[in-house]
Amino acid sequence: MNHLKVLDSHGNKIPASHLSSAYEGATFGRRLGTWGAYSSGPNTALFSSLSTLRARSRELTRNNPLSHGAVDSFVANLIGTSISPRWQIKDSELKEKIQELWIDSIEEMDASGLCDFYGMQSIVARALIEGGECLVRFRMRKPDDGLIVPMQLQVIEGDHLDETYSTIAPNGNEIRMGIEINKAGQRVAYWLYNEHPGENFVNTNHIERVRIPASEILHIYRPLRPGQMRGRPWMASIIVKMHEIDQCVDAELVRRKTTAMFGGFITRPPGEDEESGILGKTVEDNADMERIIALEPGTFPELPPGYGVNFSMPTDVSGNYVAWMKQQLRDIARGIGVTYEQLSGDLEGVNYSSIRAGLLEFRRLCKMIQIHTLVFQLCKPVAKRWLDTAVLCGAIEIPDYSKNRRIYNRIKWCPDGWDWVDPLKDQHAKLMAVRGGFESRAHVVAEMGHDIEIVDNEITEDLKRTDKLGLVLDSDPRKTAGSGSMQTMQTMQKIE
Repeated sequence: MNHLKVLDSHGNKIPASHLSSAYEGATFGRRLGTWGAYSSGPNTALFSSLSTLRARSRELTRNNPLSHGAVDSFVANLIGTSISPRWQIKDSELKEKIQELWIDSIEEMDASGLCDFYGMQSIVARALIEGGECLVRFRMRKPDDGLIVPMQLQVIEGDHLDETYSTIAPNGNEIRMGIEINKAGQRVAYWLYNEHPGENFVNTNHIERVRIPASEILHIYRPLRPGQMRGRPWMASIIVKMHEIDQCVDAELVRRKTTAMFGGFITRPPGEDEESGILGKTVEDNADMERIIALEPGTFPELPPGYGVNFSMPTDVSGNYVAWMKQQLRDIARGIGVTYEQLSGDLEGVNYSSIRAGLLEFRRLCKMIQIHTLVFQLCKPVAKRWLDTAVLCGAIEIPDYSKNRRIYNRIKWCPDGWDWVDPLKDQHAKLMAVRGGFESRAHVVAEMGHDIEIVDNEITEDLKRTDKLGLVLDSDPRKTAGSGSMQTMQTMQKIE
């Protein structure tokens, strides 16, 4: 058998010893010989792991307070009260009509009737974190159903989409992990279970897959690798560590509880056989004739003459427990994406600069997920389908909508504004940026989660009302200077 030879530029054979990897991370020596890392595709890696990762991630959220708090913190920062739309239409009257119709319609969007569209955003975000993905199905309704716009949404967990279902469809399309794709690689349908496979009710005995056209489904997840078709639970990298730490905390809790039970140990004179209970009120024997002693914290009974006491002084085996636990929680916080302070609630030693630096990076991550995942995959498609339906059913009249659909679907999505760490410092910095021309008022107002047009209209109405009532406020530059003193008559005439 001929072996492939590697030659240099002169045609000489290069020794095998010279062909070893130039990267230490690719060697198989003593330190890395047992590291079984395999280069699997983005979907093969999830094929056999997704259901287990999803189940363990949810179990941690249910029973581990740290995981539960981290998920709550992420959802609160990703969604807050809403990620709301601002239509970018020049016709202010039409824009106001669309905005008002949207506000009235979002309360009817949930097919289950439990929350409005913004509440559904929170449910989707939670499903993303715990299960890695979420499905939303468009449910078109009849005109006589009494809805303002006959369209509703159904939120579906990723469990309905069987990741083990891969085959060739009757029409010749390929089905990968429950998703049907055509020859061009485009998604054309989703094969969903008609019931949640994890439910255990009478009507779930006949679960079957149903083909749903891709036009009716929004598949929301964070693609981390090119070609990735299913979402990975966000806690996948910390599941083992979180589980082990949970067991460690339980063991430490039991150790401390057991230690507190022993106030001391009683010694009796040699040769004396004691049949009565000393540590407790009585001594009981079980079926195997084993002595059972009931313990209570700090137990100390009255002793017979001649008995002695040795006080319990257990050795503290966890002297560096707090420091060790902090480091583990920092690793976990980094793995899921929140800050250590958000995960643990520990604000010891935190100052303005340190907590602001941590929050800025966390908020940058949140903003990336908001724009690239939640807005692009959920909010934009919903708003487009909603406006299409509103025009078709006559809920709003836009004569040239079919010709200028793109123009009418230009929307700026505004997430809920984040609270400032130090309002005085942060607001002063924004004020200086606006005065220096580095930032616009509209941008600052949008960062706070408000619409600049609504804010300006409110300010205009406030000024009219104060003028009518004869009030003078520091916020009115027509009458007061920045220092709070009254403007001179000459200055007031220039402003007017």
